[in-house]
Amino acid sequence: MVAGAVAAADMPKVAHPSGAKIIAGIKAAGAREIVALPDIVTSDGLLWPVSRDPDFRLTRICKEDEGVSICGAMSYNGTRAVLMMQQTGLMDSLNVIRAIGVDYELPVVMMVGLQGKEPHLHPDQSSAYGVRIIRPVLDAMELTHSLIEAPGDEVHIPQMIEAAYAASRPHIFLIGRSPEAA
Repeated sequence: MVAGAVAAADMPKVAHPSGAKIIAGIKAAGAREIVALPDIVTSDGLLWPVSRDPDFRLTRICKEDEGVSICGAMSYNGTRAVLMMQQTGLMDSLNVIRAIGVDYELPVVMMVGLQGKEPHLHPDQSSAYGVRIIRPVLDAMELTHSLIEAPGDEVHIPQMIEAAYAASRPHIFLIGRSPEAA
């Protein structure tokens, strides 16, 4: 076992957010376009239920940065979209997020699964370097973000999507625990 790692049997039990409530929050904000790459953190509880939901149109993409451009372009005609990916894709997309979201001031809303994050730890305390640096990088870029990892965190989704579109700025939802399937 890696130093500092906790055996699965020794991990504290934690509650997970509801995939159905996350989906309801997206709908409440008027977003019906989902642009996504499969992500192990969100696939079971979010992506697969979205793919079967007739209220959504799912666009599957090959690279996360093209998803940023697609979501930004949709905002020009008033279409609300949510981009789903994992944090490695977010890191790969920082330059296009800077250009499309910050420089061009387009409301790109992202739900980002934190792959490798221990469910019982805050992202800032994760032993996974790629998880631990996400929030400081987003803070340095002055990008708003919120953490969804416990029941009740889903309640803020509609307001944060509304705020992103009202300010015409990106917002990133960091999904710290796999949402429970609906």
